[in-house]
Amino acid sequence: MTRTAALFFYYAFARHFPTQPVPGWRFGYWLRRHVVKKIFKRCGDDVLIKHAAYFGSGKNIEIGDRSQIGHGARIGHGAIIGNDVIMGPYIEIMTNAHAYDDPSRPINQQGKLPLKPVTIGNDVWLGTRVIVMPGVHIHDGAVIGACAVVTHDIPAYAIAVGIPAKVIRYRGDKS
Repeated sequence: MTRTAALFFYYAFARHFPTQPVPGWRFGYWLRRHVVKKIFKRCGDDVLIKHAAYFGSGKNIEIGDRSQIGHGARIGHGAIIGNDVIMGPYIEIMTNAHAYDDPSRPINQQGKLPLKPVTIGNDVWLGTRVIVMPGVHIHDGAVIGACAVVTHDIPAYAIAVGIPAKVIRYRGDKS
């Protein structure tokens, strides 16, 4: 199967198969993983791609072993996702944005800004509806709380919440 055929098959059929616990979920996970291996630049072992995930053409996306892309997630071109990453539903990983600096021209006529890939380290948990802005690096072991908007890099093992996401403590802290 060519990459183009895999993209067509994914968006026409595979992305619509159910996610756990709906009957048929095991087949849906298997099918999406098999198809995405033909689309992404790298797709590790035991990856889960949940129902309705969207990643455009999948260009230059990398995902590590035992990681998952959550239900309804949207992943931008060039995103790098490490091993053992958990994503809640409806995550947005943005790697580009519109230009808007020239007030004399409508925003829709200013084009896109250059691509800024997002890197997500190993053993990271992104809660439901997290938005990660272009160019951000979320380091290993970080936890991002539900509905946070990540506008800057998050250090290793940090727990960050809010809009914009702020570090409130670190994993393992007893306080």
